[in-house]
Amino acid sequence: MSRNRKLPLAKGETSRTACARVLIRSGVDDTTGELLTATALAERVGWCTDLVTAMSATLIADHWNATDVNVLACGRDAGGRKLPSNAWMALRRLGWTTTCEAKVNDRIVRMAQEQAGRALRSVKWRADLVTGVLAAWPGDPKKRTADEWDQVRAAIPGGAYLPSSVIGSRTRQVAAFERKNGRLPADVFELEPAPRVARMLLLAACDAQQATVERSTAEPTKALLRLRLPTRPDPQAYGHWTWVECPIALPPTVPANAVIHLPTLRITGQKVRADVVYTHPVPKARRSGHTVALGVDWGLNTLLSAGPARLHQDGRITALGAGAQFRAAGVLAKQHRLRRISERLHAKADQYVRLADTGLDRKAQILAQEIRRVCERRSNLNDALAWAGARWAVDQAVGAGATVIYLEDLRSMEAGGMGRTHNTRMSQTARGRIADRMRHLAAEVGIAVVMVPPRNTSKHCPHCLIPLGHRKAPDRPTVPGWKWAICPSPECGWQGDRDQGAWRRIAARGLIHQTTTVVDRASGQMVIRAVVDTLEAKAVVRAAPTTSRPDRSKTGPTRPRTNRPAPRRRRVPSPGRPSGRPGQRPEGHAPTGRTRLPRAAHRHQGVTTISTPATGHRPRGAELGAGFHFHAHATPPRWAEPAPDLTVRIGSLS
Repeated sequence: MSRNRKLPLAKGETSRTACARVLIRSGVDDTTGELLTATALAERVGWCTDLVTAMSATLIADHWNATDVNVLACGRDAGGRKLPSNAWMALRRLGWTTTCEAKVNDRIVRMAQEQAGRALRSVKWRADLVTGVLAAWPGDPKKRTADEWDQVRAAIPGGAYLPSSVIGSRTRQVAAFERKNGRLPADVFELEPAPRVARMLLLAACDAQQATVERSTAEPTKALLRLRLPTRPDPQAYGHWTWVECPIALPPTVPANAVIHLPTLRITGQKVRADVVYTHPVPKARRSGHTVALGVDWGLNTLLSAGPARLHQDGRITALGAGAQFRAAGVLAKQHRLRRISERLHAKADQYVRLADTGLDRKAQILAQEIRRVCERRSNLNDALAWAGARWAVDQAVGAGATVIYLEDLRSMEAGGMGRTHNTRMSQTARGRIADRMRHLAAEVGIAVVMVPPRNTSKHCPHCLIPLGHRKAPDRPTVPGWKWAICPSPECGWQGDRDQGAWRRIAARGLIHQTTTVVDRASGQMVIRAVVDTLEAKAVVRAAPTTSRPDRSKTGPTRPRTNRPAPRRRRVPSPGRPSGRPGQRPEGHAPTGRTRLPRAAHRHQGVTTISTPATGHRPRGAELGAGFHFHAHATPPRWAEPAPDLTVRIGSLS
């Protein structure tokens, strides 16, 4: 077993910390030698979790006030000394401790203090946000004026770059409190109750006297976790705590050279899951100095539209290809269907709450279980969609040789005039998850992911920055719409899909503004804060220079042709249809190209935008229960399919 915790780094590398969730299936008690099944191990871990959760809840409830939270967040104790970075050490420096009726060692108390300290530190941001909203309370909470927006952003620390959706959600929360109580709350501690403590064990707060983890040197996919667990729900002596060895099978996503750390244990049902944290070296991503970038634009049915662009030494920006699309119309349709079901179930649950005295408790419990199942299905679908979209975008960047991905920041996206319900539905999309997964996957190959302001990315022409005219489709140029964009300038004349023009604008804006890229201190994400007008004027995509063809003027006699005519049929019978792709072309008119997309995948989802056919749309796959990959279709990267050789049928001119 390897105990080395030092990660060697080469030049141009940086350390990256990630997490992998594994399932612990069994354990062995060191004292008795008893083999613990998954159910028995979950029971013993649950006893320890209950003790930690009870102490954490007591600590949070005792210090759930503005004074204590400000003392913890200021980073200084009563003597002016700097507080430690570990939450449990900071709480002990301040004298915030707790007791337990059972017999527990000091490391169990550490885990409770660590969990409570993290919760109390995180509430500081929410407290400042609510204080700023209350200080600049608007006359109409449903709609702020421009001056009221400036006032509330000035009252919130860091509010200049805070998404408006965050401020709006806190405003609605305060307005609901005012309608219920007839007054505004004093602070967030009156607005919200103490948070519920999660049932988990933060083993990172312990040392070798409570838990150890070791990775096998012979088998890198195996690790051994040893920790002390109680033998009864209420241990009364240290003898009621014994060491348990738990073998862990690491997933293939954990590199062989990664250093693993103590995990966090969670109980899900009757199973123990461990969030194994590991650190491994990756190429270091740069904030600036990029020449090839991938611009990514969000869409509706076309979830992602992306394409690469190159910044030349003379300052010109050219697009590398026509771009690609990640279409997930079937998946999004299923997501919307589950959302509508969830909304109806929540409406029924609210009605049962209003009719609480009519004996509907049993129905309310059944309805709560159904709501939980629907929420789990929505979460799993969003997670699968996020991983698929993020992997596709990173593969496009790798195939194009890009070193940065510019993604438009739509955290504040709201539809004007659509109402609160529509904007709430838009906020429940998987865009945030896709961005997080994209950063996770891009960090493995050293590609930076930078958020770009979305202003006018779909409104202006990518070639001349003139406002575009939008039509329904290219074959219906007189019908107003939003999908097909046409540049009104006669000198430019660009037209194309709205999303295809948007990714060109995003990539050009990112490449021109790359010197203004900063790292957000709160989230650690790379972001371009604002658009500079002088730089924006240069963020135009130029047409690629045409390559000069050699002079093919006739300088001699025409090459004589043979009198032998070409045969119209093969002189020998062609072989039968091969089982695989390779082989001679089969006899007859059998197609040699790609096979048709199965079931629900065969839809009107071409890359070129056209008007909807007059025939009705029948989603056969949705009716028959087609799987996830029948609904999500991605344009393959440029390196996946070789370009056709156009010189195959050209004979020699010599």
